[in-house]
Amino acid sequence: MEHAEEFRKYGHQMVDWISDYFKNIEKYPVKSNLEPGQVFRQIPENPPEKPETADRLLADFEKIILPGMTHWQSPNFYAYFPANSSYPSVLGEMLTAAMGAQCMKWETSPAATELEEAVMNWLRKMTGLPENFTGVIQDGASTATLCAILTAREKYTAFRANHEGMNRQPAMRVYCSAEAHSSVEKAVKIAGIGKDNLVKIPVDEVFSLIPEKLEEAIIRDLQSGYKPLCTVAAMGTTSSTAVDPLEDIGLICSRYSIWLHVDAAFSGSALILPEYRWMLTGIERVDSFVFNPHKWLFTNFDCSAYYVKDTEALINTFKLVPEYLKSQLHEHVNDFSNWGIQLGRRFRALKLWFVLRSFGLNEIQKRLRGHIHFASLLKQWIDLEKNFEILAPVTFNLVCFRFHPEEINNEEDLDRLNETLLKEINRTGKMYLSHTRLAGKYTLRMVVAQTYVEEQHVHKAWKIIYAKSEEMYQNFIKNE
Repeated sequence: MEHAEEFRKYGHQMVDWISDYFKNIEKYPVKSNLEPGQVFRQIPENPPEKPETADRLLADFEKIILPGMTHWQSPNFYAYFPANSSYPSVLGEMLTAAMGAQCMKWETSPAATELEEAVMNWLRKMTGLPENFTGVIQDGASTATLCAILTAREKYTAFRANHEGMNRQPAMRVYCSAEAHSSVEKAVKIAGIGKDNLVKIPVDEVFSLIPEKLEEAIIRDLQSGYKPLCTVAAMGTTSSTAVDPLEDIGLICSRYSIWLHVDAAFSGSALILPEYRWMLTGIERVDSFVFNPHKWLFTNFDCSAYYVKDTEALINTFKLVPEYLKSQLHEHVNDFSNWGIQLGRRFRALKLWFVLRSFGLNEIQKRLRGHIHFASLLKQWIDLEKNFEILAPVTFNLVCFRFHPEEINNEEDLDRLNETLLKEINRTGKMYLSHTRLAGKYTLRMVVAQTYVEEQHVHKAWKIIYAKSEEMYQNFIKNE
């Protein structure tokens, strides 16, 4: 596809394919059930020596690649958290790919920088975040959390850690709940703080961090000569979407001069709904905040909205300008390559702009409320069945539950039973669930958040879950 006309021909063909894909996506098995190595064995050992036709490429895509894909955009995808896309997001991504711009500095593409500033201001207003928060797009919440911990490290060492290394600094401590995302642990390792210096705080019966336990840990560490550095509070944990008590945590962090970062990767989009602004109580004591439009705001991966109060500390943590990147304008514009880890930056703001303008605030709110409503219906259906139980509060649109026949009370047996049920459900290809552990219990997670999911899809999914559980229950009764 070296020539413009050939590109035009196959470009139209691919757009048609994408349109048909979205239209017919429910016909595909949601989860790929290929065995390891099945795709690899179909790919030649050596690359081709001569050009291959676009027809051949597209044919092999359909034959080799498509059967090995899990269809995250299916309305029957309920696993993990979604990586949502939408028609306007895809169009924005196409234009981004076509221009291939490297948007590391204002000078390398002024529109990319200034559009990013504008859409981050839009998101700040849409979510009710404070006006003294400034936003930048990161690739993911894991990167944003690492940025927060690195910035805290530099601010509280007067930026000496970057110059002297960590061996001349006191042992630092980072705090999070026992339910916090694994990215916090990865961040402390990368930041040189060390996994052993990540203190995981116990959670209460609804899986939220217990503030009193946090303060006790901080006091112990101070008495032992540690430097409490940063607390990561969750606004929606990965396992159950538990919300940590931000106001109480903020008071503690202020008392001991500890950086407070909020990980709202999935659930932060709910702040677009005024009825969820209660989660922001205490936000004035927060230093940094992240949520992912690529999870529950219809913008394809990757696009993570990171907000920080002290932009000077963030920039001074990462700023490094070799001679070949210096310009006469750097004092008057934002060079976002100095706002994070990566030098090279994609034009992520364009697809987000397309999404926010194409949906509009009212339609976004309507869809988010719809997802939350569908999850509440699912909870009602589960509550009506004596052989099922809800294992965590349904705060947003994630339902955590398990199959629990009254005849079985051994936890190991229940774990095996639910693991088998999960495999049987996913094997149908008609839906996809994932699992976690809550209070040690094997837990099925069903998150209702796909861009185009409707009530009919959720009802169909529950019928599959119930039918598979009934099959297992009847087999259990026969074998007793």
